This record gives sequence, structure tokens and C-alpha cells, in this order.
Amino acid sequence: MNFAKRTNFRWLVMLLIMSLVVINYIDRSAIGYAIGPISESMGISAGQWGLISGAFSVGYLIVAFLSGPMVDYFGSKKILAISIIIWSLASALTAVASTFFVIFVARVLLGLGEGPGFPAASRVTSRWMPKNEQGFVLSLIGGVGVAGSVLVSGPIVTQLIPRVGWRVTFLILGAVGLLWLVAWMIVFKDEPTLHKRLNAAELAYITEGKSDEEKSPLKAKLEPAKIFANKPLLAIAFGFFSWGYVFWGLLYWLPGYLSQTYGLDIKSVGLFSIVPWATGMVGAFAGGIILNKLHAVSDKLYPRCVVMAVFVLLAGVCMVPVFLIHSLSVAITFISLGIGCGFVTAGFWWVASIEISPDQPGFAAGLVDAAFAASGIVAPIVMGYTVEFTGSFDGGFLSMMVIAVAGSLAMVAFTRNAGAYKF
Repeated sequence: MNFAKRTNFRWLVMLLIMSLVVINYIDRSAIGYAIGPISESMGISAGQWGLISGAFSVGYLIVAFLSGPMVDYFGSKKILAISIIIWSLASALTAVASTFFVIFVARVLLGLGEGPGFPAASRVTSRWMPKNEQGFVLSLIGGVGVAGSVLVSGPIVTQLIPRVGWRVTFLILGAVGLLWLVAWMIVFKDEPTLHKRLNAAELAYITEGKSDEEKSPLKAKLEPAKIFANKPLLAIAFGFFSWGYVFWGLLYWLPGYLSQTYGLDIKSVGLFSIVPWATGMVGAFAGGIILNKLHAVSDKLYPRCVVMAVFVLLAGVCMVPVFLIHSLSVAITFISLGIGCGFVTAGFWWVASIEISPDQPGFAAGLVDAAFAASGIVAPIVMGYTVEFTGSFDGGFLSMMVIAVAGSLAMVAFTRNAGAYKF
């Protein structure tokens, strides 16, 4: 078969998914850069900010889990269309909020809207990309896309807020999501076989080597028992929780930490926030290469879990100098290294979801993503009340290290005998 003449329409679909992730993370992280002006106008305490940050993950947790099977049953196109309408409206609600309660509700709604993102992205990737490209693509989506969006979020939001105010900033963010929706409805189909822009050569390339389950259309009957009885998948979910605890704690509190501990103004915070997330992009890119190399050597789960455990452990250990040595340069250096190590695992979680449950990739990814969301409830609240009661961020960084160690040990211990599962 002459693959040289095949079309490459699948990459336009992946570009849409990547851009969705960028919008997703700019919208969810923007609140962290608006702590100062919102607190001044509403008198919100550090503990309340922890609750506001965790509110997003309450909505996200519920929908990330439920949206997995919904994506498998109804398709990514419909679910993501509804999703982005909800989260764009949530950004608009943030813009008109005048009390703690309204901000809290807006963050819950934002989480509800953004919850289907990664389960849908996992299913789209499993159907639209050939097996040999899935690992690298998911590293780009789950790692480079996430870290890159948080990287640009700081400079964008911290420049917008002083110029147009925080309320107009959130209105702009909501409008960008609705523009993405128009492109999504025009371009995307749930299955590549339904799209006229692919030629036969590209379709053959996408489906080559896939099982019938991986090529199946929407799931007519969901089988939750197959998901909840999968011990390696549950261990991976806990591992994602442990990395998520570090990630969410830094996503929501890094701007406040730099401002309160080292007296940086909002523009300086935006500039200093670039380095950690740039390191995350490098880590995610490296993780994609490592993932492809491992795929070429072995199709077993355990070697991948060891790699994931090592880098999650390193992410946690990097927090130790942050709470032991109070120096801006030390903090930026080791937070950056920690984020970089954590993002090495970015594609691993989603490839695992696809391969462990090829007929229900959205469901499996939803379970894993729900664990990640749960850490997003716990981490910012723990950090918020640690700061309020102790006046220091040190206890929060210590908790990141402890939970990262626990998650790493769990992945190594509970996937050791998972030889029956392919990765």
C-alpha cells in the first residue's frame, strides 16, 4: 500500500484537541492570577481561596467520571460541544460575580464544563490516531498542551488584568471558548470512517494493527465491572492522584506563594511563572519520546508503571528544598524541576486508559481523570488553610512530597503482577 500519498487530516483533528486543552487550562488557571484584585474587591481570605480553587475540582470530579461512559455512548462531538458552552458561560459568570458564593458557584460550573475534556480527548486519539503515534500525541495533549497553556496563561492574564480589569479578562476567556466551538462543529466527526476529508490510504494507516474493539464505533452497552475490577487501572488512578496533588497545589498557589513569600507584584509573578511551566513542556516532550521507546521494547504494563512511579517520586522530592531553604532562586529551580519530572508522565496515564480498556477508553480515562480531579479538591484546600493557620506555605509543600511518595509506591506495588495487561 502506498502510504506516501495519504492525507494527514488526522493532525487537524489533533490540533483542535490541543487548542481545546490550551483554552481549558488558561480558563481554569486564570483565577490564580486574579487573587489580588478579586480579594481586594470581595474581602476573600486565604482559606476561602482554597475553597474556591477546590470548587473547580468538585464539578470536574463529578463530570470527569460520568463523562467517560457518556463519551463512549454519545460520542465526543456532542459531549465536548455541550462542555465548552457550559465552561464559557462559567467564565462569564465569574466576570459578573460580586460575592464569594457566586465565585464558588462559577468555579463549580467551570469544573462541570471542563470535566469531559480528557476522556473525550482519549477517545478521539484512540479512534483517529494509529497505535504507533498515540503515545507521543497524548504526551503532547496531556503534557505539552497543559504545561504550555499554563505557561502562556501567566503572561496573558497578568497583562490583561492591569489593562482591562479582571472582569473583562474573564469575559474574553469565555468568548474564545465559543469561537473554538464553531470550528469543532464544522471540522470534527466521531469516527474517521465518517469523514470525507480522509482518503483510503490515511484511513488504512489509522486502523492498521488495531483490534476490532479499538476500531469499534460508539459503545452500545457500557460495562462498568470491567473498569472497577481492573486493579492496575485503579493503581494508576491513585498514581495520577498523587501527581495531581503536586500539580494542582502549584497551579493554584504558585502565584500567591511568589507574591506573599517574596513580595513580587502581579507582572513579576507572571514572568517568574514562565520557567516552571516551560520546564513542564520539556518534560512532557521527553516523556513522549520515552513512551515511544518503551512501546518499542515491551508491551507490558509494569515497566511503564516503574517509569511513572520514578518521575512522580522525583516531582515530590523536588519540593523538599522549597520548604527547607527559603530562597526565591531555590524555589523557582526546584519547583521547575518538580513540574518537569511530573510532566514526563503526561502521556502515560492516557495511553494506559486506552490500552487497558480499548472498547471503553473514555470510561477508563474518566476514572483516571476523576482521581486527578479529586487531588484538585484536596491540594488547594490543604494549602489554603495551611497558609491561613500557620502563615507559611511550608506545610503544603511537605504534604506534596509525602503524597507523591505514597502514589509512587502504590504504582510499583499493585502493578507488579499485571502481566496479563498490555500497555
